[in-house]
Amino acid sequence: MSSVRKFVSTSFGWSTEIIGFLCRIVLVTWAVLAIYYSNLPWGGPRTILAGAFAAFAIWALWLSRQRRMSVVFLVMFSAVVAWWIAIPPSHNRHWRPEVAVMPRAVIEGDHVRLTGVRNFDYRSRNDFTVRYEERVVSLSHLIALDFYVSYFAEGPVGHTFVSFIFDNAPPLAISIETRPEVGEGFAPVASLFKQFELIYVVGEEPDVVGVRTNHRQEPVYLYRLNASAEDVRRLLLVYLTRINELADQPEFYHLLTNSCTVNIVRYANAAGRRGRFDIRHLLNGLIDSYLYHSGRIDTTLPFDELRLGSLINEAAQAADGGADFSQRIRLSLPTIVLP
Repeated sequence: MSSVRKFVSTSFGWSTEIIGFLCRIVLVTWAVLAIYYSNLPWGGPRTILAGAFAAFAIWALWLSRQRRMSVVFLVMFSAVVAWWIAIPPSHNRHWRPEVAVMPRAVIEGDHVRLTGVRNFDYRSRNDFTVRYEERVVSLSHLIALDFYVSYFAEGPVGHTFVSFIFDNAPPLAISIETRPEVGEGFAPVASLFKQFELIYVVGEEPDVVGVRTNHRQEPVYLYRLNASAEDVRRLLLVYLTRINELADQPEFYHLLTNSCTVNIVRYANAAGRRGRFDIRHLLNGLIDSYLYHSGRIDTTLPFDELRLGSLINEAAQAADGGADFSQRIRLSLPTIVLP
């Protein structure tokens, strides 16, 4: 019996040591990255300061025999946390033209007037005519919701966005994205450390979809969600509220808590969705599998067959520049019946 107790005690001690070691690693890594991606405007000093903090942390937590050095580390770590929390988002930066205008919505009964609707004319991914427009849509004519999955590279991570479908007007695409400055591109680790503001791009499908299929050469899949018109209208109102909130008060994008798929699921919950968290909400390149197996898209076909038929790149490239772009990318879809 004593040997069993000794084994349990030893195992508990080892587990405690391992957990403590991993916690220290996480704290040091987070603080180093927070300093490196901080709001100091100079890359050199940020790198030096992050390296100095890492060196001190290693010495204080693992090399020094003075227990008070752990307390000093915690004080310094708390200072970094306070600094990081105090970094504010802003609407006043040198934005790339694709995200230079924040959309707004004015709800007037059944009608919604949207400003800052993006409708660029693309010649290549970086050569385009900037065009922001105003558009009016009717809530009573909103009938369906389409879901897009786009990939920088095929895999477990992608980008998701939605299009609201009307029976009297072209679809309205809304894409939750980072708001990069001129010269910036998306970086997953940086997005965890207040490096990008958040924007809801409201635009026409030949822009929001076409730039991905035709100019960025991203594989794009399109699915019709099994949602009632009433649920879709509630969802659009949730989106419009967030669009106006964001136009009034900037927020930071965060890959895990304030990003495309996470927010889509959050707003679907607010609009009446019932369901639990699924790891595919984060690994959103697999989100179409989640939609299929949870019955949120048509399941009359095997999933692999449905997914193959939902790739729209070829149709989008053939429809490039056409006024009927939105209709043509849906013509060959296996489970969407057009009127």
